[in-house]
Amino acid sequence: MSCIAVIDFETTGLSPAMGDRATEVAIVLVEHGQVVDRFQSLMNAGRYIPSFIESLTGISNAMVAAAPAAEKVMAEANRFVGNAPMVAHNASFDRRFWEAELNRAGEKATQPFACTMLVARRLYPQAPSHKLGVLIDYHRLPKAGRAHRAMADAEMAASLLGQIQDDLRSRHRVTRPDHALLLALQRCAKPAVSALMSKYAGA
Repeated sequence: MSCIAVIDFETTGLSPAMGDRATEVAIVLVEHGQVVDRFQSLMNAGRYIPSFIESLTGISNAMVAAAPAAEKVMAEANRFVGNAPMVAHNASFDRRFWEAELNRAGEKATQPFACTMLVARRLYPQAPSHKLGVLIDYHRLPKAGRAHRAMADAEMAASLLGQIQDDLRSRHRVTRPDHALLLALQRCAKPAVSALMSKYAGA
């Protein structure tokens, strides 16, 4: 099974289209269900962090002022990921910042994104919520430090990814629960999940 890059951003707000910027990025590389490498950095994008965001993340304006320039961090992050396909929880959020920050750095974002939140909605409709922390508790997976810090959230998303892949093997008899299957699952209408699993069973 190929390596997958699990990513999480902390940011000044919800949307790069509204002028928000990344303040921290963390990426864990997962291979055969194991974390094999990590990348994490604060970044200085020259954007003020609102007080409520600082309270949420613990990342202050002083911390990012001392951090490397966002363009430098993103170029390093892109080299770290390489051609590995990517995963994030609520991936539409992280993908927007990945693409926007790489574009500012003069880099191309070519990696496909799968979303553990969308996949979890298909596989675990009975879960009380599909927020990352709730799913971690639901599956009794270990917490990985302070929530809303990039590395802790990336580590927990990687743990959830491992749980998803294990369940695809044990419950649905999918021998290779790879990134392509995650993409197919997240695009699949909920009533069609069983048929999709039957298609991939034994594959």
